[in-house]
Amino acid sequence: MENLNNKRVAILVTDGFEQSEFTAPKKAVENAGATVDVVSLNSGTIKSWNDGNWGEEYQVDKTLDEVSVSDYNSLILPGGVINPDLLRNNSQAVDFVKGFVEAEKPVSAICHGPWLLAEAGVLEGRKITSYSSIKTDMINAGANWVDEEVVVDSGLTTSRNPNDLPAFCDKIVEEIAEGKHEEMSESV
Repeated sequence: MENLNNKRVAILVTDGFEQSEFTAPKKAVENAGATVDVVSLNSGTIKSWNDGNWGEEYQVDKTLDEVSVSDYNSLILPGGVINPDLLRNNSQAVDFVKGFVEAEKPVSAICHGPWLLAEAGVLEGRKITSYSSIKTDMINAGANWVDEEVVVDSGLTTSRNPNDLPAFCDKIVEEIAEGKHEEMSESV
C-alpha cells in the first residue's frame, strides 16, 4: 500500500452526492495515511444520496471560504446527479476545481463528478470517462471520452460509476502518492 502520510486531500461535495462515491475514496486515502477535509458550500452537515433515496448525513470540515488549493495535495469529486449540478453553478466551487488542475495536482472524479471539470473548462484534449449519460457533455467540453473502468491522464483520474470504485480508489491513492504531475508534451 502507498504511504500518503503528510498528504492533505479535499473532497468537494454538497447535498445529493452518491454516498459510496464519497465514502469509498475517503476511506481509501485515509487508510493510506492522508488527512481528508470534507469541503462544501456551507458549514454543518450535507446529505448523501443512496440507492435512489436520501442517505446518511456527513459533517463538513471546511467551507470553500476557508480553503485554498495550496492547502491540499489532491482533490476528489464524487458524483451523484444533484451534487455536481449544484456545485457547477457555484463560481467559487468551479474556480477551486480549476485551481487544482492549473496547479497540476491530482484530481479524481467519478460518475457525474466530471461535470465540474467541464464547467471549469479543463477537459480540452484530456482522455477521461464518466457516467454514460454525460458522455456528450464531456465530448462537447473537448474531452476524449472512453468507456473504461478507470482512466488516468496526467494526474486526472476518472471512473464511470460505483461499480468502478475498487479500481478508482486504488488509482487515487497511487496518483496522490506520485504527487504533482506535469503535462507531457508530445513530439510530432
